[in-house]
Amino acid sequence: MSNNNKNAKAQQDANANVGEALTRTEQFFEKYKKLMIYVIGGVIVVAALIAAYHYFIVVPRQKEAQNQMFVAERYFRMDSFNLALNGDGNALGFAKVEKEYGVKAGEAIYMYAGICEFQLGNYDKAISYLKKYNGKDKIMLGRATSCIGDAYVNKGDNKTAVEYFKRAADISDNIFSAAYLMKAATSYEALGKKDDALKMYEKIKYSYPNSPEGVEVEKYISRINTEIELLK
Repeated sequence: MSNNNKNAKAQQDANANVGEALTRTEQFFEKYKKLMIYVIGGVIVVAALIAAYHYFIVVPRQKEAQNQMFVAERYFRMDSFNLALNGDGNALGFAKVEKEYGVKAGEAIYMYAGICEFQLGNYDKAISYLKKYNGKDKIMLGRATSCIGDAYVNKGDNKTAVEYFKRAADISDNIFSAAYLMKAATSYEALGKKDDALKMYEKIKYSYPNSPEGVEVEKYISRINTEIELLK
């Protein structure tokens, strides 16, 4: 058989295979056409329902929640933490807004409510709110984490507090971290762990020398080194 004949036969076979494949595809679509129409239609309906829920339920609820927070935020700025948290009889406080709207009010609701509870001396409730905060802003997340540490300090649990202060410093990793490391050092000292406290002070010295804490940290390092020497 000549090369031309071989090529012609190969082309015929290829065309036959393509035709057979197309036939099988047509048969498949013919067989399952109704099912596919139902499936595609169902997907479209579900997508439409999700979009409608978002634009007609979620978005209005978010706006409603944010409007409800306006008065509470004003009280918060005035340091009227009880009114900010519990409302004034007319406007809702952060606690009620969080209960009714949850995260729809925005992540800030957990920060506001947590700080209010902390200022009112309700440390367990403060911790509960602040642990829910999951904002993307690292400065705010670091602050929330540090506030949890402050609450544990006030509960007399320096061991747990120091872990939150160190975590806050790692989250922020900026000039604010020095303040969190200072708190961690103080908690370590309260636990009698002077070597660990010294590590925190030294980290402030070398990592954040231009921070307010960094400017004065040398005196803490000098003091604790003296105390460590006296204990030897």
